[in-house]
Amino acid sequence: MQIDAPDRVWKNGTMIAWKDATIHALSHGLHYGTAVFEGIRCYDTQSGPAVFRLKDHMTRLHTSAKAIHMTIPYTVNELCAATKDVVKQNGLRSCYVRPISLFGVSGIGVNPIGYPVDTFIMAFPLGAYLGDDGIKNGIRVHTSSWRRISSASVPATAKICGNYVNSALAVMEAKQNGFDEALLLNEHGMVAEGSGENIFAVFNDIIATPPLSTGILPGITRDSVIRTARGMGYDVVERSLRRGELFLADELFFTGSAAEVTPIRELDRRPVGNGKPGPVTKRLQARFLDITTGKDPEYSEWLDSVQ
Repeated sequence: MQIDAPDRVWKNGTMIAWKDATIHALSHGLHYGTAVFEGIRCYDTQSGPAVFRLKDHMTRLHTSAKAIHMTIPYTVNELCAATKDVVKQNGLRSCYVRPISLFGVSGIGVNPIGYPVDTFIMAFPLGAYLGDDGIKNGIRVHTSSWRRISSASVPATAKICGNYVNSALAVMEAKQNGFDEALLLNEHGMVAEGSGENIFAVFNDIIATPPLSTGILPGITRDSVIRTARGMGYDVVERSLRRGELFLADELFFTGSAAEVTPIRELDRRPVGNGKPGPVTKRLQARFLDITTGKDPEYSEWLDSVQ
């Protein structure tokens, strides 16, 4: 999706112009996918812009880096402060934040240990990732012929750039077949996740979602929805799900920093429930919006004010 370019980007501790936010063509992260990133939302609240679970995201960035033997030369707190500075300097109130750290230039070998690490933080306006109509009426999803990458091959639970070739192949296939998004199964044929989202299913008001052991990304929005739903009295279980079970679900929805809470109205040309967003999904979606926009004081600690 297209973005409106902001004025400033944070690179290695310095604020630079958007047009100067470049890397060398020989960067190891470009050639071999040895980079880690995050997707973070900043929301416009009554108290001004606030970043949702900022410290948790930056902590995960460091954890992902550790998985590929990368040491990010900035602490979590330094990255949090830099994020808020990027939002302020660009005059943004509601935006998407993309931090990324990558191995830079030192040689041409596959082994990047000892290479310099470049870190960028960008922020720009972003609407509904899967479309306004998708947020309101739900999306059409296709089970991909590609399997979710195995944790036996790469650290699949880390947010590593190279891992997302798997996601790109799945979503391209879905789009070419007329769908909005892809669903991937893991190497054992169990439900894993979307190309950039975690999935939830509702059966008789019981909410189920695949466990981390299926090789999914431990989504921060996923965790937020689980905790919020339980606080609302719902029974939330983390268990393995088969594709066929999803056809019997009353409701399905995706969660993610970009996708937020997006209903699924159709899976593999089969309507989910009555083909419209269900009551549990809509209730969780509304609660999530209240939390992220500062209207729900119960979870105010999840918002990090930019001011």
